[in-house]
Order: sequence, then C-alpha cells, then structure tokens
Amino acid sequence: MSIEHSAAAGAHSSHLRTYVTGFALSLILTGLAFYLVGHQGFNRTFVLGSIIILALVQLFVQLFFFLHLNSEQGPRWKLLTFGFMAGVLLIVVVGSLWIMNNLNYNMMSPEQLDKTISQGENIGL
Repeated sequence: MSIEHSAAAGAHSSHLRTYVTGFALSLILTGLAFYLVGHQGFNRTFVLGSIIILALVQLFVQLFFFLHLNSEQGPRWKLLTFGFMAGVLLIVVVGSLWIMNNLNYNMMSPEQLDKTISQGENIGL
C-alpha cells in the first residue's frame, strides 16, 4: 500500500508542478503583452507582431500545460478533436466577418454607396 501511495503522491506532485509551471508562464506572457501595449516607446507594427507571437505561445502553453495535449500515449484523438474545433472556429469567425461586411455594404444609403464605389474604382464623381 505504501508503494501505491507514494506513486499516487508522485503523480499528484508531477501534475501540480505542471500546473504551476503553466500558470507562471501564462502570467509572464500576459505581463509581457500588457507591458508592450502600455509602454509608449514601441512601434505600432512591432507591438502588433509581438502580441500575435505572444498569443500563439500562450496558446501552446495552454494546450500542453493545462489540456495535457502531449501527455497521452495516443494523443491523436485529442489532436484530431482540436483540429476539428479549430476548423469550426475558423468557419464561424470568417463567416461572421463576411456576413458583417456584406451587411455593411448592403445597408448603406445611396450617397454612401456612390462614395464607396467611387473610392474603390478611384473615380471622382
């Protein structure tokens, strides 16, 4: 029984260490993002690129440290489920943006529509 108890305690300690490491990395990445946005000395393009990179790193920290995507012996099902979720999310986001853009164009007044068309074709009416 002591062997089972020590094995369970070791597994619990390992999971706790993984969660604490992931939490610390998440705090550091979030702090860096807030610093970049709050500090006025950086170029806007640099800040935008850095935020995107930090967001991607944050995504992988969440996947590996909290969702344990890599700790399973056969993580293919989790990866397949994640890929399906990402595809559905992409369809929803792109579809929503497309619909909003289409509604914005179709709900314009005739004066706004003429202005938009002339700006798009570079014709001064």
